[in-house]
Amino acid sequence: MAASGAIPGLIFCFAAMVLLIFVSVSAPTWDKISFLNTNGLSFGIFGYTGSKVHIGYDFPIPNSSLNTGILHNLTYVLILYPIAAGLSGLAVLFGLCGAGYHRAGTVFMSLLAAVAMLCTLIAWVVSMALFGVAKDRLKNDGISASLGNANWIALGALVALLVGFCTAACGVFGNYRRTRGF
Repeated sequence: MAASGAIPGLIFCFAAMVLLIFVSVSAPTWDKISFLNTNGLSFGIFGYTGSKVHIGYDFPIPNSSLNTGILHNLTYVLILYPIAAGLSGLAVLFGLCGAGYHRAGTVFMSLLAAVAMLCTLIAWVVSMALFGVAKDRLKNDGISASLGNANWIALGALVALLVGFCTAACGVFGNYRRTRGF
């Protein structure tokens, strides 16, 4: 193996990529993964149960205080989750290059993991604020609501990217020499 120092970062970036893919296919694509659940509706990145897949949406709950411009605009920011999943995938590809061939792959893996971590952090803070406010407003209107599992899956991805970035950055200084056998 050319670079055992790249392996831990590669594993954590791969785990983050898988978790971010799960978050990215949340409701309406996969109703088992959602950010907010209420009255049989599950809300995800690209819409809610029964809606078409699109970026940015209004909450389809009549007589509620959810359909403000600010909350609608915050749903556009959720596109950062699939972007972070793509960046994590690129980090994994560069990590494979770093583990098999050259230190430059590990350097690019650490840089991409850092950018993916930043995207995931922004998206997670926005989604917690957005769906936390939505949950509170729904409860004030007498409608039961609860946060979904996508919030915590995204948090797991954020932690995996943080650890992946740190281990990849440390892996840059690992041994990259190949032994020559005669």
